[in-house]
Amino acid sequence: MLLKQIKYLCNISVSCNRAGKGLPESIHLLACRKNRNMSTAGKMVATGVCRSDDHVVSGNVVTPLPVIAGHEAAGIVESIGEGVTTVKPGDKVIPLFTPQCGKCNVCKHPEGNFCAKNECSSSPSTDPHVASGEELSEVGSRVTPGSTCAVFGLGGVGLSVVMGCKAAGAARIIGVDINKDKYAKAKQVGATECISPQDFKKPIHEVLKEMSGGGVDFSFEVVGQLDTMEAALVSCHEAYGVSVIVGVPPDSQNLSMNPMLLLSGRTWKGAVFGGFKSKDSVPKLVTELMAKKFSLDPLITHVLPFEKINEALKHCSAEMKLHMLVTMNPNDQSHSSLYTKEDSPLLRKRIRVPQS
Repeated sequence: MLLKQIKYLCNISVSCNRAGKGLPESIHLLACRKNRNMSTAGKMVATGVCRSDDHVVSGNVVTPLPVIAGHEAAGIVESIGEGVTTVKPGDKVIPLFTPQCGKCNVCKHPEGNFCAKNECSSSPSTDPHVASGEELSEVGSRVTPGSTCAVFGLGGVGLSVVMGCKAAGAARIIGVDINKDKYAKAKQVGATECISPQDFKKPIHEVLKEMSGGGVDFSFEVVGQLDTMEAALVSCHEAYGVSVIVGVPPDSQNLSMNPMLLLSGRTWKGAVFGGFKSKDSVPKLVTELMAKKFSLDPLITHVLPFEKINEALKHCSAEMKLHMLVTMNPNDQSHSSLYTKEDSPLLRKRIRVPQS
């Protein structure tokens, strides 16, 4: 969320004031203006912290500073401005960093979800929130039953993709990661097998082609590295394979590839927010979650209080690639209650905010 939005959305935040790469974030209290027309203010009770946030703090994604990081929040509406009719004070909400105005060409297009009114991107060509953890439903809807999928990167988002492939009925889901400690959890959520590129003398795309009889049907790159993006593409079947870029690469890097890889019939595409039209899709996903059609517990490795935000970011570094849940209540470590119980103590906890 950029600084221009702070004045009417945030009371308490993490602000990044970076003079060089990797400097820690700091906590500030920010006074909010009264609600403007069509605006809403609320108290945040928890937020996810993932690799996308690490990209912003480390400088891998160019972002104007200061900035309020974070794009996976849950909160409660406190006040609304004139014209707001869809929420009221007291409602439990999920703020959406990708809007859906319903009026622009993108929103009207059946395949588009990157609304033209998106104000969260740090520049016209860059959006720091591409790799969020909500890929599992929409990614899955594009995977065909009985297909073979390869998922490069088994962090929180990669596991979400695995879950989506399983929900879509994929027959084989091959996880690819050099960290074998992630294999057990990947198999828990749906991976049929896991492999490490370091265990083979040949390139990983050749290994996957041999395993799948010529190439996988779908591949997903969830690492954010150029070499794995190309490997994921080449691992697809040359005649009909589809490769999806989900991971966020550093801003300064550009891909160079042989166009013949696409001429034979492969498809190479990207996914912002998992392809969701946010206002339409997220409520459906929440309904499925509340009905226990899937669980988010395997995706969360740590639950930390807000004061330990820098520890959470450290855990989400490129080396560890874990997924944190940061709560505004340091005494509550039961993240399941956040989204499974209407009387959640976490949701009842109020945040202290500056008085106007």
